[in-house]
Amino acid sequence: MTWTEILEPIKNTDYFLNLWQKVELEYSTEKCFPPKDQIFRALELTDFDNVNVVFIGQDPYHNDGQANGLCFSVSENVTAPPSLKNIFKELYDDLGIHRTKKELDDWANQGILLLNATLTVRAHLPNSHKDLGWSKFTDFIIREISEKRENVIFVLWGAFAQKKEELIDSSKHFIVKSAHPSPFSVYRGFYGSKPFSQINDYLKKNNQKPISW
Repeated sequence: MTWTEILEPIKNTDYFLNLWQKVELEYSTEKCFPPKDQIFRALELTDFDNVNVVFIGQDPYHNDGQANGLCFSVSENVTAPPSLKNIFKELYDDLGIHRTKKELDDWANQGILLLNATLTVRAHLPNSHKDLGWSKFTDFIIREISEKRENVIFVLWGAFAQKKEELIDSSKHFIVKSAHPSPFSVYRGFYGSKPFSQINDYLKKNNQKPISW
């Protein structure tokens, strides 16, 4: 199935039309991120039938030049935020891979859906669009993946992402959970959690190609 088919029931509702009107107004009157043509980039880079891993973030980075439509990912021309640096440190400790590329499009192209629960943000105001109504849309996406696919790995870092566990059928999917990689919680169970090897071990167990991190 395609995302167009999956999303048709929700995109034709009054709810979504109202949400999109609010997004349009924000982008026309305020500085917002990511660039408008990258709001749905996570879906554009990872086809529904190719999703094998789902990372759930909270909302886009809010400083200039950072957000590019993929959770945790930033553009190459900006400094890596602390959370991304910590993700790369755990990747090295877990698999010995020294990654420097901050844009995570290569992960997305391998079937990792890098989905923020809220897809837009006002510049320099974290979580400023949380009440626009995006969560209903992204919850719908998570639920559809859970219902229509099998053996998908859901990566839930931190309390916010872990609230989404109720949308996931754990009897046919694999859930990777730990503390969030932010500096405030990284020592509370993110470091040493080995998410990357867990993901690849599960993929191999289910005869799927492991991720090249």
